[in-house]
Amino acid sequence: MSSDNISLFKQPKAVYAVAFACVISFMGIGLVDPILQALKTQLHATESQVTLLFTSYLVVTAVAMLVTNWVSSRLGAKRTLLTGLVIIVAFAALAGSTDTISGIVAFRAGWGLGNALFIATSLAAIVASARGGFAGAIILYEAALGLGIAAGPLVGSVLGNISWRGPFYGVSALMAIALVATVFLLPATPKPEHRTSLSAPLRALGHRGLLTMSITALLYNWGFFTMLGYAPFPMGLSITALGWVFFCWGVLVAFFSVIGAPWLQERFGTAASLYGSLGLFAVDLAVMAISPTNQVLMIGCVIAAGIFIGINNTLMTQAVMMVSPVERPVASAAYGFVRFIGGGLAPFAAGKLVEHFNVHVPFAIGAITVLVAIAVLASGRRLLAEADRTLAGHDDVSGEVADEFGGASGAIDEVVRTH
Repeated sequence: MSSDNISLFKQPKAVYAVAFACVISFMGIGLVDPILQALKTQLHATESQVTLLFTSYLVVTAVAMLVTNWVSSRLGAKRTLLTGLVIIVAFAALAGSTDTISGIVAFRAGWGLGNALFIATSLAAIVASARGGFAGAIILYEAALGLGIAAGPLVGSVLGNISWRGPFYGVSALMAIALVATVFLLPATPKPEHRTSLSAPLRALGHRGLLTMSITALLYNWGFFTMLGYAPFPMGLSITALGWVFFCWGVLVAFFSVIGAPWLQERFGTAASLYGSLGLFAVDLAVMAISPTNQVLMIGCVIAAGIFIGINNTLMTQAVMMVSPVERPVASAAYGFVRFIGGGLAPFAAGKLVEHFNVHVPFAIGAITVLVAIAVLASGRRLLAEADRTLAGHDDVSGEVADEFGGASGAIDEVVRTH
């Protein structure tokens, strides 16, 4: 990868428009964390009601994964991208305008649909327009991913200190800017020659390797989103303090997704890296379960979780794409559907478990589900060995790193074929 092939600062305006939208989109992952406690207090809601902000967003995203490639293969990247942006702008603004927690939850679900459409095609748009080819586009996309994940909690805390409505209006306004820029700057993209069927992702789950990795991801995501969606409540921190805690978490997620995971994989292999990272994440959740109201302990555990989450997201997604016998858009959609179901249900379940038992139980169950994920993954150890062998023969697999939070890697296939 020579430096003359990659130029991050000499790109067409269209690339910067889409990359800016990517930053805002990825901000949505941690944007609401700092205001969860404020929503509970000001809207007189229960913790399980507030956690539905994650559940509605992620469950809709999961289901939408089954149709995003069907849509993009018929509309083309630009039209699908713009459709997603319009939906995000509208539903983020509506979420900020409502006065009830049920209204926010409902509009957050619409936001999830728009985000799924946007993420499924954003990398394809960058690849099509970027100078420096495929590798340069991946670097741009990963930079946007990292910046968005890290900045989301900070932006959420700044706007949340003004009003709990601030983060929602802020996303809507920023995405509206990205929408206008994309309309005028991004060239029209052709419709892909190959159309994806609606049933393809569900049929693909009949393959043992894809199903094994997807169930592993579902169990791991239960632990991940228990931490992300529920930890802010027992920590008892201010909006600003929560913003900084999750900013530090996001920095580690981004670093270990883009840099740490590939280094570990090259040095130790996919299987060893995943077993170690999942095991340490289970220990991290178990420590949280010991004393969830201990602020110092929880701050340290939440920030440290960013290391394991960054490694796990990247390596599991990459392994899925390597072992799956179906094309990447279909594998990505099937995998995204299963894993986001786990992520969506976990925060709501955590709130209900605390209501019926105590604050220790959700984190203990999260630790157990991650341990079970290791057992499921171990049942397919030959799959991971196969993934490493396949990886050794590919030079474009870095695209999988960018697929952590959506179906992006699948969306690039049609573009890559023409470059």
